[in-house]
Amino acid sequence: MTKRTGTGKGYYMISAVATKYNVHPQTLRLYEREGLIAPSRTDGNTRVYSDEDLQRLETILALTRDLGVNLAGVEIVLNMRQKMERMQSEVNEFMAYVKKELARGLDDWEQRLNTALVPSGDVSDDSVPETDDGPPS
Repeated sequence: MTKRTGTGKGYYMISAVATKYNVHPQTLRLYEREGLIAPSRTDGNTRVYSDEDLQRLETILALTRDLGVNLAGVEIVLNMRQKMERMQSEVNEFMAYVKKELARGLDDWEQRLNTALVPSGDVSDDSVPETDDGPPS
């Protein structure tokens, strides 16, 4: 495969990608026209595919070849996958916020207990009046 370096990432030319995945270069151009993949361009306007582009291409090819999904279906699946990843990120952020707030709340309660006007120690038996009223009815 032809690799273009410069930023530390691997970049592959369209012919190398087409050979590796056994697809025609026109198929890769079609995927780009349909908005399924978005390869970068060199200064000479040559398409170059990153490792992330290749992962996305592998997903597209698995959907079309193995599952028989058409390009419209591929687009829907990819969009749903992106939304799910975004939602998972939002859930993770929310969980981190909740954990932070719970920890802060516990600290507040500990501080309140430590600065209470009335000590919150054990109550001796002498301070509780005894009655012979029997069990409540």
